[in-house]
Amino acid sequence: MERHLHIVTGHYGSGKTEFSINLALALARAGDAVALADLDIVNPYFCSRGQRTALEAQGVRVIASAGGDADLPAINPAVYALLESGVCGIMDVGGDAAGARVLGRFAQKIQAVEHELLCVLNFNRPETATAEQAERYLRDIERSAKLRTTGLVNNTHLCGETAARDVLRGAELAQAVSARTGIPVRWHSFPRRLAGAVDLPPETLFPMDLLLKKPWETDCSEA
Repeated sequence: MERHLHIVTGHYGSGKTEFSINLALALARAGDAVALADLDIVNPYFCSRGQRTALEAQGVRVIASAGGDADLPAINPAVYALLESGVCGIMDVGGDAAGARVLGRFAQKIQAVEHELLCVLNFNRPETATAEQAERYLRDIERSAKLRTTGLVNNTHLCGETAARDVLRGAELAQAVSARTGIPVRWHSFPRRLAGAVDLPPETLFPMDLLLKKPWETDCSEA
């Protein structure tokens, strides 16, 4: 987690916003000055800015987008400053290629700083159920963002029904995507209650506290 800028992308339902929030909190606990920019302007139902109070209480500055549509988004000017500051930045980007389009306007500045572009994968979603489908979505996101993916995050889940077998199956498929693309698998993320049940290399494990919930659910993120 040593890089200056972490950009988190993924298909709708991948859990990218939950991962972004947990990554921000992990970096803050490690002593970094952290800013989380919510750039999900396409589907704001689940969004990082909704957790502003909890995040800022733990030392994470939240930069919210100002709304708008996918073609002409209104971006908080603080996002530009984030690209030039010494703060450890996280960008939570809208799902799919449409959501990643907002990155195109930052592409040159992003390329000039140390960064990683993470693609969060949930192989329990029908649109990304195979390595081939996941690669197709990943490449679509790259084209819209005008950036290259540097790491994969396996976040295969079934909301509150997620079991260790889901994470392990996702790990196999994530490795298949890695073999097809040459992009390394950075992390396997999962609900913290499964810690100890997921038998994967310890340095890749990323247990999460699930903070985003639907009104009718108690343990699920689909952002």
